[in-house]
Amino acid sequence: MTEEKPVVYVVDDDPSVLKSLERLLRSTEYGVRTFTSPIEFLDFQHPDAPSCLILDVKMPGLDGLELQDLLVKRKITFPIIFISGHGTVPMSVRAMKAGAVDFLQKPFMDGDLLDIV
Repeated sequence: MTEEKPVVYVVDDDPSVLKSLERLLRSTEYGVRTFTSPIEFLDFQHPDAPSCLILDVKMPGLDGLELQDLLVKRKITFPIIFISGHGTVPMSVRAMKAGAVDFLQKPFMDGDLLDIV
């Protein structure tokens, strides 16, 4: 049996953020899969491999906190690391109470993100 490489999923509506995070994460031992929207992420068939989710808070349509709520309701468990350029204390509290692992304010240091992943 072949063991799957750990996968980091990244959901952000900003293509430059996706590209930057994909490059950073590919420089490590992780597989990476990026999505430009929460709906695109929900439609994807996730392989059975160790994984986590890096999730932007503010996106058009379904936002990151709403995606987290949907995942909880569907009993889909991923460790979630929120990232936001416009985060607030109430947002981070809500995310953490719903089970997020961490909440990073953009811009953040690459090493800080990798330590959390």
